[in-house]
Amino acid sequence: MVFRSQQCRPRAEGILSNTVMLESSPDTKQSASPLIVPRPEHNISRANISENALEVLYRLKAGNFQAHLVGGGVRDLLLGHEPKDFDVATNATPEQVRQVFRNCRLIGRRFRLAHVYFGREIVEVATFRGGGDADPTAQRSKNGMIVRDNIYGTIEEDALRRDFTINALYYDIADFSLIDYANGLADLRAGKLRLIGDPQARYREDPVRMLRAVRFACKLGFAVELATERPLFDLGHLLAGIAPARLFDELIKLFHSGFGLDAFEKLRHYGLFGQLFPATEQCLAREDHDFPITLVSRGLANTDARLQEKKPVTPAFLFAILLWEPVRRSFERLLEEGVSAHEAMFSAADEVAGRQQSLVAIPKRFSLPMREIWSLQPRLEQREGRRPYRLMTHPRFRAAYDFLVLRAEAGEADPELASWWTRFQAADGQGRASMTDGGAKRRRPRRRRRKSSTPANEEAAWSTDRSGRSDAREGESG
Repeated sequence: MVFRSQQCRPRAEGILSNTVMLESSPDTKQSASPLIVPRPEHNISRANISENALEVLYRLKAGNFQAHLVGGGVRDLLLGHEPKDFDVATNATPEQVRQVFRNCRLIGRRFRLAHVYFGREIVEVATFRGGGDADPTAQRSKNGMIVRDNIYGTIEEDALRRDFTINALYYDIADFSLIDYANGLADLRAGKLRLIGDPQARYREDPVRMLRAVRFACKLGFAVELATERPLFDLGHLLAGIAPARLFDELIKLFHSGFGLDAFEKLRHYGLFGQLFPATEQCLAREDHDFPITLVSRGLANTDARLQEKKPVTPAFLFAILLWEPVRRSFERLLEEGVSAHEAMFSAADEVAGRQQSLVAIPKRFSLPMREIWSLQPRLEQREGRRPYRLMTHPRFRAAYDFLVLRAEAGEADPELASWWTRFQAADGQGRASMTDGGAKRRRPRRRRRKSSTPANEEAAWSTDRSGRSDAREGESG
């Protein structure tokens, strides 16, 4: 097999510019015989690898252990992307890694990993995995999902235990060569996403791989290979067996990576979105005047745009978008039953968020702001007196305003209301006063009271009148 550098055709084509290519069919069967690419024939340079990751590699090598950069870091370097992080694979056990690095912490139950800390950067070090899909020593659930798997092996076994071929590429720090056990380089060239091994078994082994397949297809612009894609339509129910906290982490990776809209469409295409957000999917299935689908699509597109512009985003706003439609429908139903707007929104949010929590665990630091964004929507309709001024001091006002604008753009809220708030924020003091009918309501003039015949009666009347005016002002400001 010969390697060469070449300019690629558009599609996966612009991705692999100046990257080493494998002149073989992308459908070549996976083999335990590795393809070793020497340093002069590939484009990975240590100049593009984190200094901390290099330190981990060199120190493991100095301890007479094998040390390889592996996974997404190698894949992204070959594609000319900047890796988000760097993972290391080694034949050292987690305990041996901890002996080499004092700044190390061991984590994980299903499979023990070592995290080496360098300030805010963490380099993950994994021991080569052994066994395989049919390994009897791995602990599995009834559905075939691996729940504990601390079995160590060789680099060959480790490569074939990884999920996708493009993630099973190793960069050896010993001689700077590239090692390919699963024809991942051929799939990189073809722009194809392919699971290693039997797709049905691999998805059952870890159902989160279905979400990873969607994420990589969106992120890289790759086509999902047919055998890898087919089970996605049938195995979505297995996600119910995944810890809700883990699903939250995976969804943040999906929707906060700059391709959230594409991920949303692919999740719905494969029937996976309904497994994660059943209440929202039910609303989308019977959308009314395109409101639900437009709101979610616009919201995700706006999030993608903010990420591309390096602007901050928050999971609170993301989940407020994804869950708003079932909240809105429940809110309107309660209003029709005569419940006050405040109580109706509180009950609707509590109902929808409570059910969702059992599927995807949204941490309180995000779920509470999410509820506040919802609860401020009815209050944004109140534009008289001092209420707009007080509302603008609320910590979630800006997020709630952005959410209102999004609703208006989707045709679900009054565009004039959103426009009013836009103008109110930009107006000066006099302008704001005119927009709220002169600010606070004018006090009614004090009525003259006839003097009573006795001083005692006069004092009693004054006391009553003063108390009544005070109560009136409190109700006005509430």
